[in-house]
Amino acid sequence: MAKERSCDRFIPTRTAMNFEAAQHKIEGSENESEGEAAQKRDAALKAGLLKDGCVDGEEGSRVLAYKQKAPAPKAGYVNHLHVLYTANHGGPGLEGASRRKAKSTRHIPSAPSRVLDAPDLLDDYYLNLTSWGANNCVAVALGPTVYVWNAASGSITELLTLEEAEDYVCSVAWLPGETGAGHLAVGTAAGSTELWDVASTRALRRMDGHAARVGSLAWNGHTLSSGSRDATVVHHDVRIRDHAVGSCVGHAQEICGLAWSPDGTTLASGGNDNDVMLWDAATTGARSQAPSKVFSEHCAAVKALAWCPHDRHVLATGGGTADRCIKLWNASRGGDALNSIDTGSQVCALAWNPHEKELLSGHGYAENQLSLWKYPTMARVKDLKGHTGRVLSLCTSPDGSTVLSAGADETLRFWDCFAAPGGKKDKKQRSATLSQGKMMHLR
Repeated sequence: MAKERSCDRFIPTRTAMNFEAAQHKIEGSENESEGEAAQKRDAALKAGLLKDGCVDGEEGSRVLAYKQKAPAPKAGYVNHLHVLYTANHGGPGLEGASRRKAKSTRHIPSAPSRVLDAPDLLDDYYLNLTSWGANNCVAVALGPTVYVWNAASGSITELLTLEEAEDYVCSVAWLPGETGAGHLAVGTAAGSTELWDVASTRALRRMDGHAARVGSLAWNGHTLSSGSRDATVVHHDVRIRDHAVGSCVGHAQEICGLAWSPDGTTLASGGNDNDVMLWDAATTGARSQAPSKVFSEHCAAVKALAWCPHDRHVLATGGGTADRCIKLWNASRGGDALNSIDTGSQVCALAWNPHEKELLSGHGYAENQLSLWKYPTMARVKDLKGHTGRVLSLCTSPDGSTVLSAGADETLRFWDCFAAPGGKKDKKQRSATLSQGKMMHLR
């Protein structure tokens, strides 16, 4: 029986072959003397036939080439990319460079670090019922009552209960900054705006100016701006007796979102008329101030408003069920639209990550999730699920590491999605106050 022979095929690489040199090599006689071969070789070298690897420049033995070698680097060439493909070897210089080039990956927990039960939390898209102050206390409005939860100690205090039978709290907002810590603004369904000293559990003043419920509040220094169902914004200077120092008129329906820019120069308002309006701080003293810019691209009510901490002129807005979009605007150049993304569900709240260029959004039906987006590409980073009802509001802790989400399922959930990378000490401090999986009742 005949032996089976191997059927391997070897296919030469034509681009790596020099056919003239190969022909010269083949035509050479095996019987020629060494002197004649050397003369022909010298002539071939002068003619430039022995090169490009098909006939080796020194041995002259290559006729067919099966692979093409990379060209040799120039003398003194240093490959700086070599550091990227070197894992802790190659000398101390390369090791140090490798450490500098490596990027740390931030872990984003999928589950909340703490859950608080919030019975009677109103499922109303147009209200703003939570606020996290610089004193590390969370104010939550449950019907006619406002509770204050201390994140450091875990204690719960009942701050106030409205006396009128049909009255209820529509909005809360802490006075920002360390100097104003401990003072809380409260908007009511009766149209009044109240200022409370939390430490002494005492009402400092009651300010009128609206004919309908006050669903949104925003501080700018000692000036408190209140938005109402009467479609107006009133500016209150809480330091003086005649507190109403100006008003903004432009919306046609209820104002459900207010946000001052970080530099305090521009107020953004969103309303049930699907419009976003910008107001200049320089004209807040006017009795009937007109908007400086109007954005009418949303197709539903706009409650979610958030100014970018990384680009001070960038404003993020989110639309309701019929719109479902997050839009980014440049407020300084005629209101240019920078980006728009269809999220697939109602956008109820927005919050920026102060440590990374990321934007967090709270959504309604059908997933009731929180979505983290990369700015400015608006690529989805991660979805955080846990609420069984729509996410009504978002607020961020004073250190910018934790986000509180208030849901229509009457729960408050704390997410460590903004935690700064590599902060072991901060993580230990957070775990002392936000115990994993611990359930607690506000009442």
